[in-house]
Amino acid sequence: MGNVSEKVEAASNVSQQTEAPKKLKPCCACPETKKVRDECIILNGEENCKHLIEAHKECMRKAGFNI
Repeated sequence: MGNVSEKVEAASNVSQQTEAPKKLKPCCACPETKKVRDECIILNGEENCKHLIEAHKECMRKAGFNI
């Protein structure tokens, strides 16, 4: 009978591990596009970096954010 309780406990542990992955915060999403976008805005102004801004927005959308 010990086998059954061990299996139930193991299944419980697996479900706890796979239930909900940690939610990604917007500040931590897409660091590659965020860094390039920010540097461009600082050096060239927002109006000259629209393509990088859009690339970052697209990356954020793919990560599940409503941008």
